[in-house]
Amino acid sequence: MNMQNLMAQAQRMQRDITAKKEELESMEFTGKSEWVEMVFSGGRVLKSVKILKEGTINEDDKEILEDMIKIATKDAFVKINEAMADKLGQYAGALDGLM
Repeated sequence: MNMQNLMAQAQRMQRDITAKKEELESMEFTGKSEWVEMVFSGGRVLKSVKILKEGTINEDDKEILEDMIKIATKDAFVKINEAMADKLGQYAGALDGLM
């Protein structure tokens, strides 16, 4: 393979990666726990938070709510990571140090 073909292939791959990353960043991912629902963009930007627990949250519930926020965030990030692996997995070796 000559250098010109190699460069053209690398440019096509870069365009494909950029398009897939843009697609991922425009998607929304919902993370849920028993008390909380959080929506993030594929770029991990928080879009919304919704408290699902009915009634008032008393002083004793604050620590539980904090844990529920962590659980919902982790749930959303797992979904983002899975989508990223699905869309960009074929480029995993080529992306070392780029992401």
